[in-house]
Amino acid sequence: MIRNVLLLAALLFPAAALAQGPQQETLEIGTSTNQIAITSDFSGADLTVFGAINDADPMLLSKGAYDIVVILEGPKAEADVRRKERVFGIWVNRETVTFEHVPRSYSISSTRPLDEVTTPQALNSAGIGVSHLRISPVGYFGDASDVATFREAMLRLNATDALYDSEPDGVSFVSNSLFRASLRLSVNIPQGTHTVRAYLFKNGRQIATETLPLKVVKTGLEARLTVAAHEYPLFYGLGAVAIALFSGWFASVMFRKS
Repeated sequence: MIRNVLLLAALLFPAAALAQGPQQETLEIGTSTNQIAITSDFSGADLTVFGAINDADPMLLSKGAYDIVVILEGPKAEADVRRKERVFGIWVNRETVTFEHVPRSYSISSTRPLDEVTTPQALNSAGIGVSHLRISPVGYFGDASDVATFREAMLRLNATDALYDSEPDGVSFVSNSLFRASLRLSVNIPQGTHTVRAYLFKNGRQIATETLPLKVVKTGLEARLTVAAHEYPLFYGLGAVAIALFSGWFASVMFRKS
């Protein structure tokens, strides 16, 4: 009896292991720093993200079947986009669309262009890439065809201000399963908690995701001015007016004609 049970177990357990299939790949990432300090002379920076693919298939690695996409996404907020029209020779705001859940900054790097990594449908589903961000208008009752125009204008303005950046070859493998990504931080990067997010694709299919927080804080004089402006707005305003008056008076004295 016992012998029959052991024989049955020996037959079933290997079958169960085979039914589970190969172990799924996982992703691990780390950053060169967990905090970015913005000082008065901050002119932008580069953030390096290191990572590894666990349980990667050596044959698929050699064929280049794995792709990595790394994103640094800033805090989300509402964004107003206004359309100006000329009325009686004066440019005025005629129409405004407000979008919600808009990343205030967005930097993305990948092993190759996104349209070569996976399908547009997969990018839209995951919200990967500037063109595929999942943002929608709030309380807009106008022509629906205008929403796309306002959306494109908002993304274009953010790209012009270097808040949105894309590097289609910013991720490279440094060994068989280790990779490194470089993300550009704009000089206008907002302070707050940002999110570093890495995606692993195998043969065009997303199979793993990993995230890490990244803090962006102001330090020194920049920090003190920010605190004063938010916590003591009256005194901050009076101080700004006083400095402006003094600067005007001082300039008039220095450049007064004899």
